[in-house]
Amino acid sequence: MLLELLRTSPLLFALLFSSLVMALVLHELAHGLAALAFGDDTAKRAGRLTLNPLAHLDPLGTLLLLIAGFGWARPVPVNPFRLRPYRLGLFVVSIAGVVVNLVLALAGAFLFKALFYADPTAFYAAERGIYTLTGSLAVLALYFSSINLVLAVFNLLPVPPLDGSKVVASLLPLRLHPWFWRLERYSWVGFLLLVTVLREPIFRFIDWSHRVFFGAVF
Repeated sequence: MLLELLRTSPLLFALLFSSLVMALVLHELAHGLAALAFGDDTAKRAGRLTLNPLAHLDPLGTLLLLIAGFGWARPVPVNPFRLRPYRLGLFVVSIAGVVVNLVLALAGAFLFKALFYADPTAFYAAERGIYTLTGSLAVLALYFSSINLVLAVFNLLPVPPLDGSKVVASLLPLRLHPWFWRLERYSWVGFLLLVTVLREPIFRFIDWSHRVFFGAVF
């Protein structure tokens, strides 16, 4: 969709791509700020507590953002053993990015709702490639909401290296945590599962979450 927008509406493409990049940046920044609040300044010392996209973007993740409309940023470095209190800190740091994306998804959805009811024909015209200011903003708001929802739901999956696995870890008995952190070293296995065996179930789950989320909002 993004590359098609580059052909039909370069300005909308620029706005949408910028907003998606900021969604990724804010996700990672939230992790770093939460870690700092619980005593870990690793991200701060690495220069990652910034809104500068160049400090956060991953080349492959950015390329996929252009091609597929979905990508990722470089994970903010966090030393969980410096978090105080450890268990609460691990939970808050792990879920911080997801919470930010959910807030952004809600903001985008309500903005789309307001724009759509103000001028529904503008949105339908934008779907046919006829862009007005209201129609362009409505498309931007809807897509921005959707991608933030995808980021939130995807990152909540309890599969290493995603945030959801660390959220689950924060709820486990402390005696199991050494095992969990050893398992983190093999997070590439989880990534392979996500793009192969678990791909279809994850797509179905994300599609279901879209229906529930937008059904509740509208």
